Amino acid sequence: MRNKIVRPILVVGLLSVSLLTAFGVTNPVRVIWHRLSVTSERIKSIRPTTAPAYRVRAYAKPVEVFTLPDSGQRWVDSVFNTLTPEQKVGQFFMVAAFSNRNANHNQYIEHLIQHNHIGGLIFFQGGPYRQAMLTNRYQSLSKVPLLIGIDGEWGLGMRLDSAMDFPKQMALGAIRDNELIFRMGAEIGRQCQRLGIHINFAPVSDINSNPANPVIGVRSFGESKENVALKASAYMRGLQGMHIIATAKHFPGHGDSNADSHHTLPTISRSSEQLRDIDLYPFRKLIADSLMGVVTGHLYVPVVDNTPALAATLSEKVVTELLKKELGFRGLVFTDALNMGGVSRSHKNVDVNLQALIAGNDILLYPENVKEATQRILTAVQLGVISQELIDEKVRKILQAKYWAGLNKYKPIDLNGLSADLNSPEAKLLKQELCEQAVTVVSNQQNLLPLSRLDTLRLASVAIGADAGNSFQNTLTQYAPFRHIASPDKPATEAELNDILTQVGDANTVVVSFHRMSESPYRKYGITKTSLDLITKLKQRGAKVIVTAFGSPYSLNQFNGADALVCAYQDFDEMQRVVPQVLFGGLGARGILPISTGNLKTGLGETLSPEGRLSIGTPESVGMKSAVLSKIDGLAKNAIKDRVVPGCQILVARKGKIVFSQNFGNLTYAAGSEKVTDETLYDLASLTKVLSTLQTVMVLYDRKQIDLSQKASAYLPELRGTNKQNITIQDLLWHQSGMVSFYPTTWDRTRTVGGGLKAEYYSAVHDSLHTLQIAPTLWAVPTLKDSVWKWVVQSPMSRKTDESGKPAYVYSDLNFLTLQKIVERVTKQPLDKFVTETLYKPLGLHSLGFTPLQRLTNPRCAPTEQDTYYRNQLLVGTVHDQMAAVQGGVSGHAGLFGNAHDIATLLQMNLQKGVYGDQRLLQPMTVPYFTQTLSSRSHRALGWDKPNPETHSSVYLAEQASPRSFGHTGFTGNVVWVDPDQELIFVFLSNRIHPTAGNNSINTTKLRRRIHELIYSSIQQ
Repeated sequence: MRNKIVRPILVVGLLSVSLLTAFGVTNPVRVIWHRLSVTSERIKSIRPTTAPAYRVRAYAKPVEVFTLPDSGQRWVDSVFNTLTPEQKVGQFFMVAAFSNRNANHNQYIEHLIQHNHIGGLIFFQGGPYRQAMLTNRYQSLSKVPLLIGIDGEWGLGMRLDSAMDFPKQMALGAIRDNELIFRMGAEIGRQCQRLGIHINFAPVSDINSNPANPVIGVRSFGESKENVALKASAYMRGLQGMHIIATAKHFPGHGDSNADSHHTLPTISRSSEQLRDIDLYPFRKLIADSLMGVVTGHLYVPVVDNTPALAATLSEKVVTELLKKELGFRGLVFTDALNMGGVSRSHKNVDVNLQALIAGNDILLYPENVKEATQRILTAVQLGVISQELIDEKVRKILQAKYWAGLNKYKPIDLNGLSADLNSPEAKLLKQELCEQAVTVVSNQQNLLPLSRLDTLRLASVAIGADAGNSFQNTLTQYAPFRHIASPDKPATEAELNDILTQVGDANTVVVSFHRMSESPYRKYGITKTSLDLITKLKQRGAKVIVTAFGSPYSLNQFNGADALVCAYQDFDEMQRVVPQVLFGGLGARGILPISTGNLKTGLGETLSPEGRLSIGTPESVGMKSAVLSKIDGLAKNAIKDRVVPGCQILVARKGKIVFSQNFGNLTYAAGSEKVTDETLYDLASLTKVLSTLQTVMVLYDRKQIDLSQKASAYLPELRGTNKQNITIQDLLWHQSGMVSFYPTTWDRTRTVGGGLKAEYYSAVHDSLHTLQIAPTLWAVPTLKDSVWKWVVQSPMSRKTDESGKPAYVYSDLNFLTLQKIVERVTKQPLDKFVTETLYKPLGLHSLGFTPLQRLTNPRCAPTEQDTYYRNQLLVGTVHDQMAAVQGGVSGHAGLFGNAHDIATLLQMNLQKGVYGDQRLLQPMTVPYFTQTLSSRSHRALGWDKPNPETHSSVYLAEQASPRSFGHTGFTGNVVWVDPDQELIFVFLSNRIHPTAGNNSINTTKLRRRIHELIYSSIQQ
């Protein structure tokens, strides 16, 4: 057999002597002998085995994928007819290019384009802008437009800085809705198109049937052939819908390997039936679905070709017989990178290129020694080792692909706005959706998730492998009070274990999260034995343990002791923010396991429904525009620069999702002052009225413990016989009681004639007599509260009346101080205790409350005024309002401290008509009733401020706010506003009165109104 092949080649060789001499070859016999030696070795490598294990089945009907119109075929012909033999061969080479290397590398690529006529580039590391500039430069030097490729399995961010990375394919394998995978493919395709890329070397179509696979693993969609095929097809269709060539890899299947083809040649020990039924299944489905590209793998597949140490990439039986003939593939066949150990260790580089072409590949990926390889191929053509017809066929196919990709109308990449286009709001929304849909609740004993009855839980979280202040723990804090422990260096000793247990304390529910995990089973996925012992110890204490793995699902079988087990697949910020939302019911869970591990089987995953808590989304997810909302940044920063406020918190939520939450500036104007964070607590001033006192009034109204039409004196007998005996509760809520707006005598009476403080009330020392904190270093006797109330009862009434002679609308702090007394008499509890136990704790609000210096450990309070006329000190953590201060900081009209997130939660409960999470806190009609304008003497609702139809301009409220909207402001520089028509919440907190209350710039600049207007402008109509 061998002689029958060699003799004709020898004849051809002898006839070629004269041809080589004519081309100026000085020693043609030596050249031919050298070429024949190479050819002889090749012939040895392709001789048939006596009994092939794999039998080729009937050929499939070819699927044509580069069918062109007549104009396309004319373009292909016109280009083809201008190519020299060297230029034709050059089309086969797709060389590795980098945008983060020096000028020498760039010059090398330019040389290959100009002198070796390479047909394409595959870009690796670098940045989008630099790559775009190089692409434009390289394309301008090429006679035939270059095919540009990238290995972007999970997006451009896999290779390029400042570009997006989407979840890896194993995470995508957990998603039930394949339409999301299609959309991701289309988005990656859009980004590729924007960056001048024509080929993405994705999707990975290998079925990861070997859990110990060292190279595929989480790059695969999973172990189910149907799931892999469906998702690979969706990804492919998304890419190709954007005219980006998709490539299925690594043919004929890399999923059952136990070695890394980057370093060696793995053996795929499959039977013929296993290979056909499992590994080839996705490729067959994709080819039938018009797949345009396939990457052949550096794999030894003896069941197809048992030639020793021959990679599938170089096997005619694999590439031509199996892929092209049996499966009917007619697209472009790419080799895997030819510098990889799977082929480079067994063959000379220059030989590999020719062997790959002979095997049936069309494009040589990451070739080396291009110049020498070109000559080797040209000589092989001359010797008849490979036919000119085959060369021409491949070149035409490549040109057809270039036409399909739009290179017949090549345009340079527009560098303007490139970064913004690659990181669009729509792309970020898609990534968010993918993360939300992937999270998998693997086990959930006794329906522990989503967490409920927050007032019964003592919560702690232990983040193993994460730094303090990580996104996961920060997001947990937005739902409930947590004791956080972060262990960046994974615990490895008993002492470290005991230290964590000590910090956990008496927590009865502990969230243990695993970060910076390894993908390698040989490294036990980066999980230490001590970390697993922690779970056991916590269980022995009687705590419920929730484990979240931000890594490979193959690690899950190590967490058998967990009460609830959640797989998050990857450890990026978006996923870290999604999981807490699932744990608390802000989001549901729909993910399913894409693999099996231990007793956990493919397809396992509990479906959880959302519980009506706030979640976190992008503006686009709720019909708003990021570009418009982002203008808030400029307004806030300018306000800080102009000393309108030292800093602020701004939060926007719509349709149950927080879509904007930013902190700006510092706590003071001083250089080096502490920055505003989510944990910063602001003195909320009159927001206390609606966020505390009004909420308790609504609770008592629901319980039928108060009657709004009843006189206040019915609950407060001391008002009988006074000028306040006929005031009703609704009069107090509407601010039409006739009481004066404020009454400075309540605190002024405690000062001496010279402006000092009376010793009978105050002390600079906190002792058994002085227990009422008035300022950070000022304390008073508790009986002062009784004196204040007595002075309020004796206060004069306003003389302002309406046309009928009845008391007119007068906004008064005394109204809500009186409501506080009613609440306390009815409940027999102090206001702060009642509102905390009844509302704040069930809602998981731990920052919102009175007297933070006494209630919290090291609270981060923004300072208010440098008080020079009463307390003579800087006020930090004690209420600014004097009348609230003389009551120890707990009053119905002022005294509350909090942050934007806690306030948003309380407002969302009101927007949802009294229900939040798994609890109903108010009856369905209570909030709608209290937010109506029912009085003829007041534009206000019951307690709430409302848009005033008689006021044409407001310093804090946008004109777009609907008539049904409601909210309130606070003297210290705050506003909250809720619009049911738009399902919209706006929270603005600041300390504008620092260092002096005389700073009224927040009103003269209409800062809050302008921000509110931007919010409405961002809503897409």
